[in-house]
Amino acid sequence: MTSHSLRTALSVNLNKVALVRNTRHLGIPSVLRAATLCLQAGANGITVHPRPDARHIRGSDVRELHALLRQSWPGVEFNIEGNPFHNLMDFVRELRPDQCTFVPDTEGQFTSDHGWDLQADGERVRPLIEEAKALGVRVSLFMDPVPGAMAAAKAVGADRVELYTEQYASAFGTPRAAAVLAPYVASAEAAQAAGLEVNAGHDLSRDNLTAFLRAVPGVREVSIGHALIADALELGYAATVKAYLDCIAAAA
Repeated sequence: MTSHSLRTALSVNLNKVALVRNTRHLGIPSVLRAATLCLQAGANGITVHPRPDARHIRGSDVRELHALLRQSWPGVEFNIEGNPFHNLMDFVRELRPDQCTFVPDTEGQFTSDHGWDLQADGERVRPLIEEAKALGVRVSLFMDPVPGAMAAAKAVGADRVELYTEQYASAFGTPRAAAVLAPYVASAEAAQAAGLEVNAGHDLSRDNLTAFLRAVPGVREVSIGHALIADALELGYAATVKAYLDCIAAAA
């Protein structure tokens, strides 16, 4: 698969909408309204990462979004992220989303900042991957851009990997950019050679998204939250989603 064979899907992560809402008790901004506006503007999916402390997305949000998508947006992908050893599997068993992304976060972690070490955790995650897939849920593993680790992700049963892109985003526009990007290209190629599909996410933005997709082959989906919601504060949801879709189109 080349980067031009399929258009990359845009999944909007709504955690930061919930974070702002949770600072008051008024129910605004509405997570459901944000999802609706983003989907009306052309987003292909919705992502949430409900953490055990519910500091942003709450269990009720996950269930209400699931109901909204099933009732009003059939065919739109719902991706639930989280640590399968914490609260993620409860949502997978109850809701059976289209995709779950296993992320090796600690319970109080500020934000996701590393991928799985499958030498250490592979045998622990394998039965949970099998359980999710038996429920009809696609499984993506959050992984650092280490080409040699892609075969291990396939071996434990994953369908996809999500390449953690913070290092790419931090180096973008600096003299280090090309060197930092190279492992992402090699990791995507290694993943696809192993029979995996490739997602990407974390700190992707309007500035760096097109260049990433032009360089990294076969990215099926990008999950973008912080930068997209920050842009939406200035531009509005609809204009922001369209701008990110334009970035994706420019890469093709």
